[in-house]
Amino acid sequence: MVKLKENERIDDLGIKDLKIIQNTDGFCFGMDAVLLANYCDIKKSSNVIDLGTGTAVIPLILWGKKDVKKIYGIEIQKEVSEMAKRSIKLNGLEGSIEILNKDLKNVTDYLGVNKYDVVTTNPPYKIKGSGIVNPEDKKAISRHEIKCNLEDVIKTSSRLLKHKGRFFMVHRPQRLVDIVFLMRKYKIEPKKVRFVHPRVEKKPNMLLVMGIKAAKPELKFEKPLYVYNDDLTYTEEINQIYGLKGEK
Repeated sequence: MVKLKENERIDDLGIKDLKIIQNTDGFCFGMDAVLLANYCDIKKSSNVIDLGTGTAVIPLILWGKKDVKKIYGIEIQKEVSEMAKRSIKLNGLEGSIEILNKDLKNVTDYLGVNKYDVVTTNPPYKIKGSGIVNPEDKKAISRHEIKCNLEDVIKTSSRLLKHKGRFFMVHRPQRLVDIVFLMRKYKIEPKKVRFVHPRVEKKPNMLLVMGIKAAKPELKFEKPLYVYNDDLTYTEEINQIYGLKGEK
């Protein structure tokens, strides 16, 4: 039995009876991580790396829905990585998901280069020095480019991926130009972009992007994903993603 620490709770992910440990005073996962995990088009035989894995929600969802071969979750924060490891142990998935407490900028020294089928990442969105930095370090590091920036994430992803390997990321629409520029700089060709809108009349507040290493140019914009209906109930697609039935 996995022991919980102060302010921790166990949440049900609603997939194959998978559970996850979260800390109410720390950084709990949000919809962006769930949407990214569901956006990933991954073969069962894939070896996957999730950069900045946090509580390991993306590896857990990928294992539950995609049944991939092996997933490495990279997390620089020791306390958060240890919580993720306990979640993996709670689910008995030590052989399928491995959490590494390492700096993603140096992780290729341990994992090697040009070896992996897929890299996923839900990186910090806010440029260092912009906005108000949360005094709780775990939240600040997760949300602001303190320990790594967008270029670090994309550069490392390219080094990890094998030829034609796939890259999946969730980020903010206002960083789209930076994202495309850096992906091309490090030879990950942007192939698909999908904007996520709170409601039909609202501007997008998230984007999902997929790229392929060393692929030919051709970018497709997919149909928008809307989170809420006008009555603030989840749209049918969000209900399907979460495994809900018309719930708010």
